[in-house]
Amino acid sequence: MSDSIIQREHRNVRGTILYTSSKPERLGQERGREYFVTTVHADGSRTVSAHCEIDDRPCVMRDITYSLDADWMPKDCFVRISVGDRFMGTGWFRFHPQYAECETYTALEGRVSQRMDLAAPLRSFQNHAIACDAWHLRLFSQRRPGEVQSLDQLLLSSPDHRGATGPMLFSIGIHVVFVGAEKVTVKAGTFDALHFQFVSAPGLPQEHPPYDVWCTADGEFQFLRAGAGGYMQTHYELVELIRD
Repeated sequence: MSDSIIQREHRNVRGTILYTSSKPERLGQERGREYFVTTVHADGSRTVSAHCEIDDRPCVMRDITYSLDADWMPKDCFVRISVGDRFMGTGWFRFHPQYAECETYTALEGRVSQRMDLAAPLRSFQNHAIACDAWHLRLFSQRRPGEVQSLDQLLLSSPDHRGATGPMLFSIGIHVVFVGAEKVTVKAGTFDALHFQFVSAPGLPQEHPPYDVWCTADGEFQFLRAGAGGYMQTHYELVELIRD
């Protein structure tokens, strides 16, 4: 045992993601940003905190803190959102092997308590921080490029594409294709990357356009860049990455 008064057995990754528009009339225009810190503890568990801002009216501001165990299984999450620069809701989510639960207070619904039974332990949770989008990709095989793969249950903090409602539990499925391994250069650097595409999300009230995501190929699934087509036409890029 060390006699040092200092204990630092974890590692941190800090970064910034820029949101821009891909619409011809707004091409490259900044429309938001996200600042995140991921801490990986000595036991392999990890927690990410992210502050997310979407400037498009009505503007959305979101703060999340999301924790997973050493096997990347969701443990708990806190989400607080404002819409139009006004409080929308705040909530705490907890994930048990047999059920998910949340306690929230929202401007529209007031105090809400939810409990949702699970057929199997929850494998991933969507809190709408872009930094976490790549973490779902650990669940899909890289040996089946071009083949549609499915995750039957993904829980969300909001079914809205911008995460601007609730927060409350909502269940969907997702269909994903592994496109392939690529070398990717973003403002934060050049990386060996994995390219996936979210092709559909059964259960959403509004169909989500195809969503391409690139993440690091080092087993950390660090978000690098992404783009959504259709009516959204948005681009997301990692512009800063600091490891300490």
